[in-house]
Amino acid sequence: MKNLRTLLGAAGVLVGLANAAAAQAPAAPVQSTVPGEQEFGQPVMDREIFAHALLNQNEGRTNFADTHYRWSGEAWAGTDYDRLWARSEGNVANSSVMDGIQEFLYSRSITTFFDLQGGLRSDIDSQPTRNWASLGIEGLAPGFFNVETTGYVSGQGHLSARLEGYYDLLITNRLILQPQIELTFYNKSDPSRDVGPGLSEIDAGLRLRYEFTRKFAPYIGVTYEGKYGQTANFAKHAGESTSDFRLAFGLRIWW
Repeated sequence: MKNLRTLLGAAGVLVGLANAAAAQAPAAPVQSTVPGEQEFGQPVMDREIFAHALLNQNEGRTNFADTHYRWSGEAWAGTDYDRLWARSEGNVANSSVMDGIQEFLYSRSITTFFDLQGGLRSDIDSQPTRNWASLGIEGLAPGFFNVETTGYVSGQGHLSARLEGYYDLLITNRLILQPQIELTFYNKSDPSRDVGPGLSEIDAGLRLRYEFTRKFAPYIGVTYEGKYGQTANFAKHAGESTSDFRLAFGLRIWW
């Protein structure tokens, strides 16, 4: 009887040790039907569709002799790699729409910080309409400067290029200073749209905004609108200024 109790005690110890070893042993890998998943783990869920819209310039500009309205915004929908874009910008002065540019683009991520973009542009405003094919790059340059450079070709054989950049300088978490500049170039004159060859226009600004929330930020600033070369000659002939500093006041919105 004593030997039997000894054997039962030893068996209990062995069972306990076996159970403890089983609890500490790693679980057997789950067989997967997804190629490569067993070697590299669960796939990253990076194909979800997102959407975003930003009205970066939504402002009145005044030199105290006259005031006009300026807008510039963009919206996109897509994944981390592929997106569809819509862009719009222009001015409204004396009940006329000027410099109206509408773009519809497809973009593909080519590096961590830059997208390659291509699509169509239409100049739709109070002047004759122009349609263009476009190809460009947009993203974050070193130092987190937002840059966009795009080339265009029209059905009439006109070539154009646009370079835009801006930077958000955080004074506090809510008070932000944004310098911005946009340069426009053409290869030849287009009198019907009052543009000449070379550097045609510069639109620059320095805006100070206060973000009550990230989506709602009133701002004030100073802007510069300059026309050069033959474009300046067209402006003079129309009785317009070729170099104008203005006070800007507006509301930046995104959602």
